[in-house]
Amino acid sequence: MLQTPASFTPLIAPQAHPDPLTFVFDKGRLLVREHDLSLPAAELVDAMGFDAGDLHPVGLLDGRYCQATWSTSDAPPRSGFAYRGLRSMFGSMDEDLLGVAGRASQIAEWARTHRYCGACASPMQRAAGERCFQCAACGNLAYPRISPAMMVLIRKGDSVLLALHTASPTGRFSPLAGFLEAGESIEEAVHREVFEEVGLRVHNLQYFSSQSWPFPHSLMIAFTADYLDGEIRVDESEIAEARWFGPGDAWPEPVPHISVSSVLVDAHRP
Repeated sequence: MLQTPASFTPLIAPQAHPDPLTFVFDKGRLLVREHDLSLPAAELVDAMGFDAGDLHPVGLLDGRYCQATWSTSDAPPRSGFAYRGLRSMFGSMDEDLLGVAGRASQIAEWARTHRYCGACASPMQRAAGERCFQCAACGNLAYPRISPAMMVLIRKGDSVLLALHTASPTGRFSPLAGFLEAGESIEEAVHREVFEEVGLRVHNLQYFSSQSWPFPHSLMIAFTADYLDGEIRVDESEIAEARWFGPGDAWPEPVPHISVSSVLVDAHRP
């Protein structure tokens, strides 16, 4: 599952290191060497001319310093290198490196989009002691954006409800999911989203697991719940189809455990 490896230590303050791992992003894509998906060496990063203030600490991976930045150049990358989407490297890039890349992409995007204050448009500065930008003119604070989203697998006897979401990039049936609204608890979001998307009511919510999902800055919080009442009535703007899957049904094909969604489904597969 895409996650931060146990050998990683997060850092807030920059460190001097002769050979850092530098995650360079452009429009959400990561700069890698094409033949082995390795990161660019320090010499290439130096040649790209990044300002030191735009190199943001990420942490230590197996003791090696990691930093993140973004490219503003329209020039193509050096021969042998390319910008690749993180999704396209699932199963190809080293899992630990890809897990840190997910964290680095969120830091780089936060830094890129908060160079100026959203309240008064003055330049932002790094705050001391935390991952935060502060406006010297008006005091506005900007932390990395995290968008919590609920996910729930509804159980009814020995069956579970799976849905085909209209915006699904994979076209596979999966648990219901949706973002929290302002002022909601995660439990309230589960009840609201289930009723809005499929017209059902649930109870007995149980926490399952969570996962940071850097597309671009989600936090997926997965639950199970038991069916209470109602008939399936899909919101066609979000759900193409929803139905119960039981022991006698043909379930969606198992997929590698990249996301908590597949782990949740497989934990309940007959």
